[in-house]
Amino acid sequence: MKLANNKILITGGASGIGLGLTERFIQEDNTVIICGRRESVLKEVSDTFPSVITRVCDLSDEGERVELFNWVSANHSDLNVLINNAGVQNWMSVADADFFTRAKQELTTNIEAPLHLTALFLNLKSLHTVMNVTSGLSFVPLSKVPVYSATKAFFHSFTLSLRQLLIAKNIDVIEIIPPALNTDLGGKGLHDTQPPVSDFIHAIFEQLKEGKKELTFGFSEAMSKAGPEQLLAAFNRMNSN
Repeated sequence: MKLANNKILITGGASGIGLGLTERFIQEDNTVIICGRRESVLKEVSDTFPSVITRVCDLSDEGERVELFNWVSANHSDLNVLINNAGVQNWMSVADADFFTRAKQELTTNIEAPLHLTALFLNLKSLHTVMNVTSGLSFVPLSKVPVYSATKAFFHSFTLSLRQLLIAKNIDVIEIIPPALNTDLGGKGLHDTQPPVSDFIHAIFEQLKEGKKELTFGFSEAMSKAGPEQLLAAFNRMNSN
């Protein structure tokens, strides 16, 4: 993937990893479009980075996903990179009264939305790269976020298949595999002791320059290379409490 002179859509690009990607791709001389549910948050980003193009969109709504694609097709038909970054993480137990309601939210946002968007945006003739944000939990789940971990394992598997399926179309499929980082994913304060997003972004852009298709950092790098015994040991360590 060339790092400059792209037009890129980043879902969930106003916070966390998405914001880190937005900032760095702007620095690399790209045109960046971000979408999210909260107009006020999108405005904060555009105030900081005036070149950013914003679009309010609730990705959990199928109709709004279609509207997003139609808007891009009409106004930014030269878009060539789709980054499926938006996701939600619920810390919960299967015994919680609202478990199924929250689980459906995660399934819709973390699986249904990016699959639908990918299918839609493949209709753009200009598209040459799809980037999917998964997780180190794709390889070893954290039982406190059981559905989130499962959605990321699904998305990792789908991304491997997608890469193979799109070879004939000459479309690159790149997997971004973050570890836990200092973001508000899952709730404020839960990840305050984790590495900063900036360190992760720096690391994965170095890997992009090397032409890598699976971008890892720290824990996710270790887990992506781990064998069965190492994965079991990591699972037991992470879930001992």
